[in-house]
Amino acid sequence: MNLILFLAGVFLFTFLVGRFLERIRIPWIFSALLIGLGLAAYNPFKAITSSESFVFLAQLGMYFLLFIIGFEINFKEIRKKEGFIIKTTLAIIFAEGFFGTFLVHYLFDISWTISILVAISFATVGEAILLPILDEFKLTKKPLGQIILGIGVLDDIIEVVTIIILTILLGNIAGHTQTKIIITLSILLGLFISAYLLSKLKYQAAKIHFKGIASFFLFVIFFIFAFIGIGLIAEAAALGAILAGMALHNFIPKKRWNIIDSEMRTMAYGFFAPIFFLWVGLDTDIFYLLKYPLLILAIIALTNITKICVSYFMGRKELGVKKSIIMGVSLTVKFSTSIVIIKLLFENNLIPQTLYSVLVGATIIFQFIVPFLLSNLIKRWKIHLK
Repeated sequence: MNLILFLAGVFLFTFLVGRFLERIRIPWIFSALLIGLGLAAYNPFKAITSSESFVFLAQLGMYFLLFIIGFEINFKEIRKKEGFIIKTTLAIIFAEGFFGTFLVHYLFDISWTISILVAISFATVGEAILLPILDEFKLTKKPLGQIILGIGVLDDIIEVVTIIILTILLGNIAGHTQTKIIITLSILLGLFISAYLLSKLKYQAAKIHFKGIASFFLFVIFFIFAFIGIGLIAEAAALGAILAGMALHNFIPKKRWNIIDSEMRTMAYGFFAPIFFLWVGLDTDIFYLLKYPLLILAIIALTNITKICVSYFMGRKELGVKKSIIMGVSLTVKFSTSIVIIKLLFENNLIPQTLYSVLVGATIIFQFIVPFLLSNLIKRWKIHLK
């Protein structure tokens, strides 16, 4: 079987399984994740799923979802709650990182430095997976959804800092710390400056004329790939994708927003996202999940309870009890750059395979707990109508 026929089968099964998932209020896109978990246990298509072409398509799926997140961010709405978003993000990361550090250090006998890196990276939010959930419940563009996404995007800064620290750590091992740090920081600074400058050219952008949707679409794709490509050099492609969305949101005239929104969503959700979620499932070691169920439950309990409790205490006055709980549950979604950091640690023999597999297993389980729980809470409290 070739890659094209394999993808045809994936899309068909994603559609069929997705119809069932929708009945229990879980976004249909997670059917691809289920298929990936099945193939993780027995995969007769290893040659295809391990090929560079497949991995490239899966990575594009993640980047396009992150781009949509960046494009959806409404800074006017976020600025109204800017102080709340910053305080809540820092409180959540600190609390979950604090307890996670002790759990990782004492259960897996890992150094304090590595334990802190693992705990902080795992405390961050998986925006690429959170977006389809918020979309499913029509919360993306509402104030609550903007706050949730705002916290998710803000913690990317913490993720970048974590990556930079990891780069320093790995650089010490390889013996080229200073050069690597200077290049990384310069590239990241260049991305932020580019995004800022584009926001200042909004009126000039309105004067650009395009011959149809196709030429405009090519122009948008150029910006996305440019930001992601530059981000890849600094090992921060995820941040590059988000910045591309934020930059274009402020650069493209408002009358053209609907074109980007509809075209990109169709391409991201209809083609790339199923491949991305399949890839997530494929990277899971099912046998380790079965071998360490108590560790997975301990991590799930620790992170969920910590994040929901902190969200409740930080948001009960600002949002109300129900919305603060909804926020906390939403923010328990994992993946994003955290898995990249954990994988880097594993590939450089800084964490054992047991910890790596348990963290990935906990990440996968989160994706099914959260939609089901959110579905019931939103329906019972009628959050989507407010």
